[in-house]
Amino acid sequence: MQGQNQQQAYDRGITIFSPDGRLYQVEYAREAVKRGTASIGVRTEGGVVLVVDKQTRSPLLEGSSVEKLHKVDNHVGVASAGHVADARQLIDFARQQAQVNRVRYDEPIGVRTLTKEVTDHIQQYTQVGGARPFGVALLIGGVEDGEPRLFETDPSGTSNEWKAVAIGADRADIQDHLEEQYEESLSLDEGVELALRALGKGRDDPLEAEAVGVATVDAETGVYRNLTADDVQAYLDELE
Repeated sequence: MQGQNQQQAYDRGITIFSPDGRLYQVEYAREAVKRGTASIGVRTEGGVVLVVDKQTRSPLLEGSSVEKLHKVDNHVGVASAGHVADARQLIDFARQQAQVNRVRYDEPIGVRTLTKEVTDHIQQYTQVGGARPFGVALLIGGVEDGEPRLFETDPSGTSNEWKAVAIGADRADIQDHLEEQYEESLSLDEGVELALRALGKGRDDPLEAEAVGVATVDAETGVYRNLTADDVQAYLDELE
């Protein structure tokens, strides 16, 4: 019984390490990410692709109200998995940092710099009493000096750069497909097709354009673009 009480003490305190060096609340935040629908990022020679699963709980729910893809700046987009409200707070913070950089330096913020600002903000919530970690992971993709960049953030405040990565539900199966099929020489269109095929691996039913979100950041123009349902349907028809 005493051991159980000690376990609960480490479990409830975000600022207290357990004897084996774990922060339980951060690990629970990662579990919240796993319960969110999948998001996929693919870095190609032609730019960055972000694809998200926008499955709705009811046919009466407007699909356009499901927020999983976000434009942070003209050259940067973000996909999320986990608690949508937590993601919205981080997106607002990222947009503020992007605007501050433009005002201060008169240039767009670097993708790596933006990611570091966001992860530093996330990390603060792992060591402050009276707060909880963000229960969300982000994929931050964009173009920096003509080079496509793709980063993943973790509820612990850790970031990693990827060529292709999945977050959210069915991550293991989707990641396996990406590792098998990814090639360095992919074009932007081929990156979209790869991400859609990988997303389909994690679902029993066929993908529908209204239930999938796709955004790209073109390496040549450096512009974020959110694809319409008709555009997504054209890709799905091509895959079939």
